[in-house]
Amino acid sequence: MTEENPQFNTWFESQNATDELLRDVAANERDHQDELSLRPKYLREYIGQGALKEELAVYLQAAKMREEALDHVLLFGPPGLGKTTLAMIIANELDVHLKTASGPAIEKGGDLVALLNGLEPGDVLFIDEIHRLPMNIEEMLYSAMEDYFIDIMVGQGPTARAVHFPLPPFTLVGATTRPGMLSKPLRDRFGIINSLEYYQPEDLQQIVKRTADIFEAPITEDGAYAVASRSRGTPRIANRLLKRVRDFAQVAGADSIDTDLVEMALDKLRVDQKGLDDTDHKLLNAMIDFYHGGPVGLNTIAANIGEESDTLESMVEPYLLQLGFLRRTPRGRVVTEAGYRHLGRPVPEDLA
Repeated sequence: MTEENPQFNTWFESQNATDELLRDVAANERDHQDELSLRPKYLREYIGQGALKEELAVYLQAAKMREEALDHVLLFGPPGLGKTTLAMIIANELDVHLKTASGPAIEKGGDLVALLNGLEPGDVLFIDEIHRLPMNIEEMLYSAMEDYFIDIMVGQGPTARAVHFPLPPFTLVGATTRPGMLSKPLRDRFGIINSLEYYQPEDLQQIVKRTADIFEAPITEDGAYAVASRSRGTPRIANRLLKRVRDFAQVAGADSIDTDLVEMALDKLRVDQKGLDDTDHKLLNAMIDFYHGGPVGLNTIAANIGEESDTLESMVEPYLLQLGFLRRTPRGRVVTEAGYRHLGRPVPEDLA
């Protein structure tokens, strides 16, 4: 907000939002300090997503030339592909402040106002999992995004009235793994909409090498590629696997991380050549053993292997679909011929 308002302050304090939300943000920042140190800060340092980078560079440059806030940005794609990193890069490139929050943490109007309060012209507000915003919060965002104001109800009962609060021009960056769950009115208010795709091994290899340099952990070209090829096309997983491989290298007293060491470490971690882990194998094997390879519903599979269906749908299934090991049908999920062959299971005659 641009100036103090007694009515606003009274209402805001009554919402009990500030301390709780700030604690949530602070805890979130502490949890991700190590990850933050690995993130590129500027677009020129960002590896992969070539087409998106080219587009974003144009939009950022145009906004700076016009001295305007960047249009609102929606980023969607599977977890770990760099949506949060891009939000930070946008703020850095524009040389403005960044405020961050998660959709599920914004439960009340006061939570949203806590984020909007104090924004300066051009600042970036990043909301992760934006598809999980409650509808009343989403509706408050409409006017904030489109016309840079919010209306707040002050008082109760017959004396309640709407108070109009202006906001400075700002950029909302929303991130989601489930774009289909966004309402059309919210989606239509984003001027820039981009999807992030799984990374090619060559791009992940460069990310692994960069992270290894930050960790001061020497790694060979082949070693970096071996980590990349088992990282499910995802930078976050590549960095996580490299950390574990580094542990094995340090305990073994290795001078550098090579292919043999990577394969030994990741075999012990039960990450196979395609990046499939225990959960992937449990899912595919359960479908074959109990449901003849499908079709079978996701909720049924989840109950069988003791996982949440939302977890399978957002974090496990997309990569299996990408590899062609799993297929969706109107009647449910089906293991493909490629899936059987990868597991070393006999391929049914109707698939062979």
